[in-house]
Amino acid sequence: QVQLVESGGGLAQPGGSLRLSCAASTFRLDSSVVGWFRQAPGKGREGVLCSHISGDTTYYLGSVKGRFTISRDNAKNTVYLVMNSLKAEDTAVYYCAPLCGKVADEYTYWGQGTQVTVSS
Repeated sequence: QVQLVESGGGLAQPGGSLRLSCAASTFRLDSSVVGWFRQAPGKGREGVLCSHISGDTTYYLGSVKGRFTISRDNAKNTVYLVMNSLKAEDTAVYYCAPLCGKVADEYTYWGQGTQVTVSS
C-alpha cells in the first residue's frame, strides 16, 4: 500500500500562484511516475498531468499547459506541482498518486488531497 501526502493548497487570487507538494515516507518517488489529479465540486476526479521518471511531463488537461509544471526534489522525496496564472476553474481538491492517466478509478489509496481555491 502506497499512500502519498499532498500539501500546499490554499486560497489564491486569479492570476496568482501556488506550489503543491506530494511527499512519500515509505516509497521512493524517483522510481515512479507521479500523477496529479483534481476533483472540482460536483465533478469526478480527473488527471491533470503526469511526471515521468525521464523528466518528461504529460498533460491531460489542455487548460493547464503553459501554466502548471512539475518538479522533483529527489533528496526530499517530494514532487511539486507549480501552478501559475491560476483561474477560478482551477478550484478543486488536488491529489497525487504513483500512477498516471486521465482517470484513475482503479486506484484506492488516495490521500486526503489539498484544497485549492481560486477566488478574488
